[in-house]
Amino acid sequence: MKILFLGGTGNISSACVKLSLEKGHDVTIFSRGTSDLKPDPRCKLAVGDRNDRTALEKLARDGKFDVVADFIAYTPADIETDLAAFSGKTAHFLFISSASVYQKPPKSYLISETTPVANPFWEYARLKIECEERLRQAYKQDRFPMTIVRPNYTFGPTWIPAAVGGHGYTNVYRLRHGAPIVSHGDGQSLWVMTFHTDFAQGFVGLFAQPRAIGEAFHITSEEVQTWDQIYQTIADVVGVEPRIIHLPSEAIAALHPPFAGTLLGDKAYSVVFDNSKIKRAVPDYKAKASFRDGIVQSIAWHDADPARQKVDQGVNAALDRMVAVHKKLMGRAKTD
Repeated sequence: MKILFLGGTGNISSACVKLSLEKGHDVTIFSRGTSDLKPDPRCKLAVGDRNDRTALEKLARDGKFDVVADFIAYTPADIETDLAAFSGKTAHFLFISSASVYQKPPKSYLISETTPVANPFWEYARLKIECEERLRQAYKQDRFPMTIVRPNYTFGPTWIPAAVGGHGYTNVYRLRHGAPIVSHGDGQSLWVMTFHTDFAQGFVGLFAQPRAIGEAFHITSEEVQTWDQIYQTIADVVGVEPRIIHLPSEAIAALHPPFAGTLLGDKAYSVVFDNSKIKRAVPDYKAKASFRDGIVQSIAWHDADPARQKVDQGVNAALDRMVAVHKKLMGRAKTD
């Protein structure tokens, strides 16, 4: 099949491209060409801006792609561009949404595709919900052949996951220099991490499947950990004993507002995913990589080149402020 990836060199999409090539598909990547990961040389590369509707329409018209996978649509305007370009031009369009669209606060920790979508805390999730709604409308009214795919926290070698501190090298820098790292709440909320090669197995398995048209799927691991266990595993791979402090999620959001959406709108809650639906659609889907397996690759990727070991000084300073607040709170507790 001829496959077009909008994106294709990112954290998740790079694994999907690689697997598509391994399965013998003819793959084209459309991206700006600015990612840390370079395109696989076996791909055709079209460099451009997804917001350039004329360029995207020409690509769709000339390419005659069987499957289009959009990893870089974040707003309803992006979806309108997709609809203008690919309506009548592809047999299957897959939109990468996000598991953060599921109802927050959740009524149950166990999430299935029937869980309602609603997120008053995070604009990113709300925009993804709007994108989904527009695609459902296009499917119902015009039979646009769409599928919605919702990753949870999915990471590859270029990411080092965290709920507090972002997905870069900053927390590893702190671990290696003996500085505390911050865990939200009491560190015991449940979470699921998925390595990008596992996600790719489910995602590529959906290509051109009639049963996938008009449907939504999440694709996640079934390894469930607490956030403190996640940080402990990272520290174990780095080879240090972590110093973990705990602060309420609301306090973290107040001390560093950029963390508010992703924390209060997603990671502050326990979530476990029922993957029955993707397993029915792709019977051989099974997440094989443990979180430790993935983190070993992430640390190795960063350690292979000092230029990759970038510390976000703004985040680092914010974490220091949180540590200082924690010390004050603990000092008051001792005197009460």
